[in-house]
Amino acid sequence: MAKEPIRKKVLSDGKTVRYLLVVDIGDDPETGKRKQFTGTYDKLKGARAELARIRHELNTGSYVQPSERTLNEELDAYLAGLRGKEATTKATYRNVLKPARALLGGAELQSLDKAAVDKLVDWMEAEGRSRTASRVHGSGHGPASVRMTLGRLQAALDIAVKERRMNYNPVRLVERPKQEKPVHELWSDQEEQMFFLEALTDRLAVVVELFARALRPEEVCGIRWPHVDLAARTAAVGRIARTEVNGRPVEKGAKSRAGERTLPLDADLAALLERWRERQSQECEAAGEAWYHDPEGGYVLADESGRPFGPTRLRKYMYRLMQRADVRRVTPYEAMRHAAGSRMARAGVAPQVIAAWMGHTNPSFTFDNYAHARPEDLAAARDALERQGRKEAPDAGTDDGQRKPAQRQGEAREVLGAEAPERRDRKRRGPVAGQRRRPDAAGGRGADRGDSGGSAR
Repeated sequence: MAKEPIRKKVLSDGKTVRYLLVVDIGDDPETGKRKQFTGTYDKLKGARAELARIRHELNTGSYVQPSERTLNEELDAYLAGLRGKEATTKATYRNVLKPARALLGGAELQSLDKAAVDKLVDWMEAEGRSRTASRVHGSGHGPASVRMTLGRLQAALDIAVKERRMNYNPVRLVERPKQEKPVHELWSDQEEQMFFLEALTDRLAVVVELFARALRPEEVCGIRWPHVDLAARTAAVGRIARTEVNGRPVEKGAKSRAGERTLPLDADLAALLERWRERQSQECEAAGEAWYHDPEGGYVLADESGRPFGPTRLRKYMYRLMQRADVRRVTPYEAMRHAAGSRMARAGVAPQVIAAWMGHTNPSFTFDNYAHARPEDLAAARDALERQGRKEAPDAGTDDGQRKPAQRQGEAREVLGAEAPERRDRKRRGPVAGQRRRPDAAGGRGADRGDSGGSAR
């Protein structure tokens, strides 16, 4: 029988006994050197229980070697492994993990538990935003930001569990803050009219109209003149999306295959684009060498020197235009893309057609997120119900259809009263020829039955 790797130790006082466990636990995954587990226990029973646990987990492959690896080191490894993600996605992940790094980054990975993650959630909701020179404490994050942080943290720690650097993932035990579906603000018909009338007087009127066709901001910023066919009145949308990562412009392809789409242009927009291209040619001549010559044909959305916009600059421009038009300040994404989806839905366009126009693969997603009912839109439902009520109200048996229920009931009682004597006379005369009698009717079988139910003969 193999000898137990447990040694009895007597402390210097000559009385106190301890049990020392030293057992091989395999090679260190980082250094490749042999590693041992060492533990001291008050009783032999405790040392043997720990030895049995370690051997069982080593045999089943579930043993986690003690490590001093920190959460920051684990998150660094997680982000470095995102090779298939776009630069914008990686930047988003780095940003949403900043609160976790700020509060728990220096903690050892294996020391994290549910209480630590709960503390992170409470801190984020109370004061987790970045501090500034004028503010000692930051403001709290919203439920969406907290959920995003927990989602990325959970994904990183799931890898640590699978690679046996942690026993379990404590983030999975933490309840997420409740997130209500956002309420999207849309302009009324009057506000839309005021805004677009003001936009017609602006240099970038055609860009605003293009934006109002449900394009994403990065699609508006990335579309170039070779993508626009004015003769065929079409625009190839989504081939290039111009966005920003940490303040720097980045151009990429569409999110999905559905994002690359060719949209038909109405006659008014095509005419606006034609005049806009002529104006850009004049601005190019006026700018001379200062004009930015894009090697791929030039941007539709460009300033007086031909340089393209980014989503941030486009958003600020739209806010200034709203202020000039004296309309409510709503996010340009809602004022343009969400409003366009809702407008198509109100017009009765088929869901799959709306999804294809907006570059979505799932019509249900489009309707759940981009088709909104404004308060004034509910009037259409009211009118439909009102017309239905008027349609069902008239009585076909009257000339004017204005009879009241009480009057009809009274007349019915009068008719019944008039018919009552006739029914009594019919009973005395007997049944009509050819009509079957009820068994219990006068003169029928069983009419003369006795109390016992038998027939009288």
